[in-house]
Amino acid sequence: MAEHPYSSLPDHRFWRKAVTQTPPFAIDPILSTPFKISLKDRVATGGSCFAQEIAQKLKASGYHYYLAEQPPEGMSAAEAERRNYSMYSCRYGNLYTTTALLQLFDRAYGAFKPELVHWVRQEDGRIVDPFRPSIEPDGYDSIEDMLAERERHFAAVRKMFETLDVFVFTFGHTESWRCRSDGAVLQQAPGVAGGVWDPSLYAFHNMTVSEVVRDFLASVDRIRSVNPASRIILSVSPVGIIATYEDRHVLEANSAIKAILRAAADEVVRARPNIAYFPSYDVATAPPNVARFYREDVRRINPFGISQTMRMFFDHFTERETQTAKIEPLKFDVAAEAESTSRIVCDEEAIETA
Repeated sequence: MAEHPYSSLPDHRFWRKAVTQTPPFAIDPILSTPFKISLKDRVATGGSCFAQEIAQKLKASGYHYYLAEQPPEGMSAAEAERRNYSMYSCRYGNLYTTTALLQLFDRAYGAFKPELVHWVRQEDGRIVDPFRPSIEPDGYDSIEDMLAERERHFAAVRKMFETLDVFVFTFGHTESWRCRSDGAVLQQAPGVAGGVWDPSLYAFHNMTVSEVVRDFLASVDRIRSVNPASRIILSVSPVGIIATYEDRHVLEANSAIKAILRAAADEVVRARPNIAYFPSYDVATAPPNVARFYREDVRRINPFGISQTMRMFFDHFTERETQTAKIEPLKFDVAAEAESTSRIVCDEEAIETA
């Protein structure tokens, strides 16, 4: 047989050998990782709602899930959960776009002060923070109360960025709503959880690959300016979008958004050291796995799919094999997973309930 460039390549580079001839549950595309998470590492999370899955498993497995923004002393666990103190490492809610992450950093460090200060919730007149309008379910009595809480939040965000060891961030979306005056990115569309929809004040924006890359690399550089040793794990959410504002079918929009985010993730990993890619999206959307990994709505990942992707995460990104005696065994019970998944908070879903 004639020699050619593909003659001696390993099996994992061929679809037939690595996918077709591999049992679906055994498909694992991770060949190596640039670093491992130790038991002592402070692991913070952010991004879209799928990043909460990683946070929950870290908390349950003996690793140091980093809660930099703690609930007030004396608050019950149930109340802290209701008020979103464990949703992410700080109470910023879902950071769907890389611009949202970048602006969070700049706002926390005083480099960006949006002109928009507050929203009023239409149903009850309560004050909400337009950059995380659902984070405080009861809203605020006054603008002063909201601003004081925001400053406490920013202090926690600064602490998180400066003291974390590993930051796990999930790319979730490219579509966003922004203030026309200064480009401030909103977490939810105006009118969904506060404020009033006014096209003269707010504009829709759909990010390109280059914009996603630009803003995430800028975020990485800012984080490392205050924490040079920080390591980053990046993923793309396998959860489908709930709606699109663009005048096209939601299926086409979802495909475009995920393609943009996946391409951007590839560029980011190549551009900076100590940024690892976790292929949760790739595994969940692989043709042999789709029917097994998705719920009946074919948008969210089911408990089995979450279990499989999280096993892969812990197999490759943690030191389980060298610290087995110190780590609680990972248990993936379907009933428990279903209950856990029901507590995942996706701000985007408010679009359908507003």
